[in-house]
Amino acid sequence: MNQPIRAAVVGYGLAGQVFHAPLISADPAYELSAVVTADPERSASAAARYPSTRIVPSVDALLADASSYDLVVVGSPTPTHVSVAERTLDAGLPTVVDKPMAVRVADAERLIELAARADVPLTVFQNRRWDGDFLTVRKLLREGALGEVWRFESRFEWHSTRARPQWKSGTPGTEGGGVAYDIGAHLIDQAVRLFGPVTDFYGELDARRPGAVNDDDSFVALTHESGVRSHLSMCSLVAQRGFRFRVLGSEAAYTVWGLDGQEAQLKSGMSPLDAEYGVAPPGAHGKLGRDGALTTVPTERGAYGDFYARLAVALTGNGPLPVNPVDVLEPLRILETLQRKVPPDT
Repeated sequence: MNQPIRAAVVGYGLAGQVFHAPLISADPAYELSAVVTADPERSASAAARYPSTRIVPSVDALLADASSYDLVVVGSPTPTHVSVAERTLDAGLPTVVDKPMAVRVADAERLIELAARADVPLTVFQNRRWDGDFLTVRKLLREGALGEVWRFESRFEWHSTRARPQWKSGTPGTEGGGVAYDIGAHLIDQAVRLFGPVTDFYGELDARRPGAVNDDDSFVALTHESGVRSHLSMCSLVAQRGFRFRVLGSEAAYTVWGLDGQEAQLKSGMSPLDAEYGVAPPGAHGKLGRDGALTTVPTERGAYGDFYARLAVALTGNGPLPVNPVDVLEPLRILETLQRKVPPDT
């Protein structure tokens, strides 16, 4: 019998606590061997939920015992992604980096080159490739249900007044704290997966909160080589949400509302193994067709766990990585360029 993959999760904030630790612990191919956090409250929370998991106070302490692990997941704040991943790759440990892999393209390229030289697997947690609504759009495109698609509209909107972590409220663009880096890394990745490389782009990165520095209301327009135009909106201050996706084609359109439910389910403590996990309720299903002649399209089941299932196969040498890290370079190049166009804070 194969031994489980011994995984360590660095960071126990949103990424580690809500996504990585639950997904890893639910997959029999893995053992959640360690969680790295120096925060006493988070340490206690992780120990209570995963009593057989080591709680490690630092990356130094983790790497001092590197041979005890087979995989490291970097779920720490974005500004630390590159420095932590450099150390885990240097230690010969296969590494998952939460999105965005880096703030600057040059740093992402350096990680990719380091992984290639060391012959150590490196991948990026672009989990929203496994959103149910995104999987539904992919299915409709494969089936030709829309005819020739000419516009893809994607909106990720919510309303939050809670205080943001310090690293998310710093200098514009330098630390990747705004919604463009946070959500745009997903939306651009999705658009490129669907419609191919980008030949031109435009963006508006605005800060709406009083005293805000980093963007909280942003829009990015892409022109793909295929001729499709993608209009991507992301905002954390929306009082009335719009559609999640609207895809316009020569024969029909597809529109769906509401955010994929997997994040909320994981936050609630639902196991990825639950029969209802990833299942969208009938009222959240999208509509296909033309006004006056619409049909309901059941949303595909969301499947964030597929990322780790595919990674387990890749780590045994039997398949490709779930996300090729080279894929993230184009979205990062777009985001970095748009951030550089933001006037300096005065």
